[in-house]
Amino acid sequence: MTTQMLVTPEVDLAYDVHGPLPPADGRPPLVMIGQPMDASGFGALASHFPERTVVTYDPRGLGRSIRKDGRADHAPTVQAADVHAVIEALGAGPVEMFASSGGAVTALALVAAYPADVTCLVAHEPPLIAVLPDARAAERARAGIRDAYEAKGSGAGMAAFIVMTSWQGEFTDDYFAQPAPDPAVFGMTAEDDGRRDDPLLSDRSWAVSSYRPDVDALTAAPTRVVIAVGEESLDTFTARTSVATAELLGQRATVFPSHHGGFLGGEFGYAGQPEAFAHKLREVLDDAD
Repeated sequence: MTTQMLVTPEVDLAYDVHGPLPPADGRPPLVMIGQPMDASGFGALASHFPERTVVTYDPRGLGRSIRKDGRADHAPTVQAADVHAVIEALGAGPVEMFASSGGAVTALALVAAYPADVTCLVAHEPPLIAVLPDARAAERARAGIRDAYEAKGSGAGMAAFIVMTSWQGEFTDDYFAQPAPDPAVFGMTAEDDGRRDDPLLSDRSWAVSSYRPDVDALTAAPTRVVIAVGEESLDTFTARTSVATAELLGQRATVFPSHHGGFLGGEFGYAGQPEAFAHKLREVLDDAD
């Protein structure tokens, strides 16, 4: 693995290249992106593609990618331009891409704006509130996470996040009637460290979950777009957004093993099934050839 730094006036973008460029197997590079997760979350998945040149990166303002633009918000169109710049820097032509969560939103914005960059995109559980029939209620639930975080810190905010993302079905009155969750129930401390800059719990990433995919641009692009959903996600928030996004694109969501973090090893204490996940991803990418 080699680490590169793409220096621009607004940000220094760190990305890792696993394997040779140009790729030895003649396949396009396989780019893996997340949001707000950085490259560190793709170690397990990348290890199951030893024959491929895999590229991972840290999004603007996260991990090793240091912002110089004076901003703290995270916007899919800005992130898409960053990924486009990284793809150009690779100099290996269009890529294949696996993108998860907020990274899947960035990837959809990338394909809409730069359709020649990606031959096949697997967008795994993009958290797109706008595609839901209960979008207003979902926005209210999202605001509840921010409010808990602002009031009591990361433990309270993360507990609210877990409750929201594990809720089954639409956000009804029953959801909002629940008492505030106790962080201790989830093994977290209620102690407040005073920070309020978490991209997941604050409103800094609301542009990600509020993004509206450009359906016309996506369907017109030469890119094969596959919307993926975890088999264990059932009727949770990101499963519902995945199914709805796939329907907007005239397809059915492709089922992958495990849950929202199904490709993870034990990096963040939320292990999935990375070997089975990689097998499914390879199968989907090979079908695109």
